[in-house]
Amino acid sequence: MTNAGEHDHATDYPAESGASRFFTGLRRGLRRKCPNCGHGLAFSGYLKIRETCECCDHKLGEYRCDDAPPYFTIFIVGHIVVPGALAVEQSGSPSLELQLGIWIPVTLFLTLALLPFIKGGVLGVQWAMGIRG
Repeated sequence: MTNAGEHDHATDYPAESGASRFFTGLRRGLRRKCPNCGHGLAFSGYLKIRETCECCDHKLGEYRCDDAPPYFTIFIVGHIVVPGALAVEQSGSPSLELQLGIWIPVTLFLTLALLPFIKGGVLGVQWAMGIRG
């Protein structure tokens, strides 16, 4: 039996249900932590998900979050870069070379910076919804 606020590591799901479990999984995943316990690291590398959590032994390798994170990342980065590029274009119409010199590195940096966190969020949502394999 656990006290209020503690998690029973013997189970695969926290005491919360519904939307609360969804946001718990999302929050833990965005922090790149195990969605089951919130303490262990979910990743062993940049994008490599651990087979099991080092704290609660939850089987993280059973979750397939390979395709969705890049789509969500492109969606978010596109909504940042496109308005920025349009604003710069409207403000003074700089040369194409300057625009490419600005926006290609910005797009690359934002994509690489956000992708691991979004992949963690997808992992957390899959955990909360019980979607495996």
